[in-house]
Amino acid sequence: MRITDIQRCEVRPGRLVEWTLSPATVAVAAALPDDSRPPAYIQESHIRTARTVRQDGMFVPTWLGTAFDLPGPVDLDVLERALRAWTVRHETLRSGFRWAGDELRRFTLDASDVALCRRDVGDFPDADVLVRHLQDRFDTVADALRWPNLLYTAVVREDGASVYLAFDHSNVDAYSVQRIPAEIHELYAAFLAGTEPDDSTPAASYVDFCEIERAHADGIDGRHAVVDRWREFIRRCDGTLPGFPVELGVVPGGPLPPQRMLCEPLADAEEAAAFEAYCRPYGGSLVGLLAATGLIVHELGGQPVYRTVVPFHTRVKSRWSDSVGWYVGGAPIEVPVDRLRNFPEALRAVRAELQANRSLARMPLPRVLSLLDADFRPTSPDLYSIVSYLDTRALPGAGQWARLKAYGLLRVSYGDQVCVWVNRLPEGLWLASRHPDTDVAAKNMRLYVERLRDRIASVAHGSLPAVS
Repeated sequence: MRITDIQRCEVRPGRLVEWTLSPATVAVAAALPDDSRPPAYIQESHIRTARTVRQDGMFVPTWLGTAFDLPGPVDLDVLERALRAWTVRHETLRSGFRWAGDELRRFTLDASDVALCRRDVGDFPDADVLVRHLQDRFDTVADALRWPNLLYTAVVREDGASVYLAFDHSNVDAYSVQRIPAEIHELYAAFLAGTEPDDSTPAASYVDFCEIERAHADGIDGRHAVVDRWREFIRRCDGTLPGFPVELGVVPGGPLPPQRMLCEPLADAEEAAAFEAYCRPYGGSLVGLLAATGLIVHELGGQPVYRTVVPFHTRVKSRWSDSVGWYVGGAPIEVPVDRLRNFPEALRAVRAELQANRSLARMPLPRVLSLLDADFRPTSPDLYSIVSYLDTRALPGAGQWARLKAYGLLRVSYGDQVCVWVNRLPEGLWLASRHPDTDVAAKNMRLYVERLRDRIASVAHGSLPAVS
């Protein structure tokens, strides 16, 4: 699925309808006792960071979402039933948090208490006005510091509807978002046909995963080997987590700058396949992208060592594969790019780093940071810069994404880091990035993307030496 922002996902005019959890559901939630299952460390860190940034006087929306079409005249009653069934299926969507002093405590609704409330917002004949309205509503509702923090909408036309869903990041990751269109389509089609969807194998609960992961993470202390490895990595990063090692034009210690979105094709299907085949002996396209990035940022910024935190999913057991949640951890790598003579050497260096450090992603980084003798008071929603890779071709419905105008949505607001996502789609590689909105950052990110595209094309067309 192509990742983009709400401004670039082909929003068209129509009649806007939205759904939120009903007032009765919210009232039940307010009276619920605490759920003994704690937040995941990544959830708690996200919510605390949002609170810190808000206390510093800034509102920084960070929601994720998805957009897709439903063809044909749409029955809104059936769509509402499908949206409710999908919400009930994934327990994290009916679970939230409240403060007890400085402690974050969970509450979770029973499925039977979940109801949606539909509101006919009105006609929007101007697409730009509709885009601004959707973004404003998602900013207000899908907010880390409120609950419920999700909003479902549909733009209805005679020939179909476009569905736009937004969630606070605490409940979803990029993988979760890209599974949504197929699930909603399946539920809608079943209910429209008068049949019940097959829920004989319910989705595993991210809330359960949070409890398991947190119990494991709480079993370590500051002397653990994982903590020692992160401590040394951060020490070599001058006491902080790594940013993107090119000049971004950001004033150190200044206010969070606004961000800019960059998204475009990176390679066609044939080039993506050739690049994957070339890199496969060393772990595939992820290794290739990191190796290429390390060489390129050395050319642009001159740093002798490329240090970054590589995001990995934490769905290490198949039971979590269909579950909606934030299943992401990070592993540090250090690549001495000034010593590398060519791309194959870079591939070997990245592979060695990932083999040595990938297991560190299973320990939540916020837990590790809490055990270090350092003050990591977050001032930005992104703790560090990333280059992420995800092959999405095997996800349900991937072959229909282009026809259904399906997109993964990112909110681009404020931040001083660079986040790059590369998705392998049926039609090739797609790059999306958000970066500080400065002339310097725009110039260097443009150079980075162009050189990355050239590197992939060189591999695909046989311009680089064979990997040995």
